[in-house]
Amino acid sequence: MPSMTDLVIGEDGLARPRWAATDALLREYYDTEWGMPVRDERGVFERLSLEAFQSGLSWATILRKREAFRAAFANFDPEVVAQFGQADTDRLLNDAGIVRNRAKVAATIRNAAATLDLRAEGGLADFVWSFQPPRTPTPEAAADVPTRSTESEALATGLRRRGFAFVGPTTMFALMEAIGIIDTHLLGSHRRGTSGVWQ
Repeated sequence: MPSMTDLVIGEDGLARPRWAATDALLREYYDTEWGMPVRDERGVFERLSLEAFQSGLSWATILRKREAFRAAFANFDPEVVAQFGQADTDRLLNDAGIVRNRAKVAATIRNAAATLDLRAEGGLADFVWSFQPPRTPTPEAAADVPTRSTESEALATGLRRRGFAFVGPTTMFALMEAIGIIDTHLLGSHRRGTSGVWQ
């Protein structure tokens, strides 16, 4: 029987993890998006970019700035972002709406170019999804949720070899969670098994 200590029953009667139980923005993200399959290039590039910007920060911070990130990075169109030059970098570093981190901005531009190069191997989305493990975690409590895996380590290595930056194993594990490659919803959560990827 799953422990309910890390789940909160909302006013709607639905069980959610504590991180998604109180903040309305996080709750909406958890209920409708987190862990649902993303299989298109732009969608995967956006989430890979946002996970990189999140490194060292809270996800709530990134989520609140998401629309500003989309505006700043041409809706995460890798063909456009790959062409960003010094003027764009300066613009981004002066944009208070996003996280102004020079290394992360440079990595996003570099990763856009690497995304275009990866089309020769079938594309970013197919590449990332090729690291789907044979089984998904089945956490009963927050402490049971891993922060990295053999597959996320291999994905990080594979992306780095192809010119990507800010793609460490922990960041790639978070990406895999976010786009449905694995299901780390706690047992007992109303979202567990809803992606259609894992039954």
